[in-house]
Amino acid sequence: MAVRTAEAVWQGTLKEGKGVMKTGTGMCEGPFTYASRFEEAEGTNPEELLGAAHAGCFSMFLSALLTNNGIVPTRIATKAKVHLRAGPTIELIELHTEVEAPGLDEAKLQELAAEAKAKCPVSKALAGPQIEMTAKLVGS
Repeated sequence: MAVRTAEAVWQGTLKEGKGVMKTGTGMCEGPFTYASRFEEAEGTNPEELLGAAHAGCFSMFLSALLTNNGIVPTRIATKAKVHLRAGPTIELIELHTEVEAPGLDEAKLQELAAEAKAKCPVSKALAGPQIEMTAKLVGS
């Protein structure tokens, strides 16, 4: 399997400094500061990137599970909310997914979404924080 890379460079003190994070492919790059991480300022932050990675991983894993069960998904849209709390620590990740898949019923969606939440590689890597997930069937 592949080995993926990412990097970050930080310059200066915690509150006055600034940095840049980017993926190894260079497809995603963004500046970050104390304010963009702990306040509401322009720029990105590690939690936002972690949320994007988790949402993508979960969506792909759910797609595989659906396909393995003979259900062809049309669309899986997942949003992640990563809660950074005092400490600082990540105490909660909420995954909210909407699935369009002809022939999929609510019970099967809940079963497979719970399996994807537990087994996607990013979920396994993040097994420390509580991960909550909601799944919604749309457009079937």
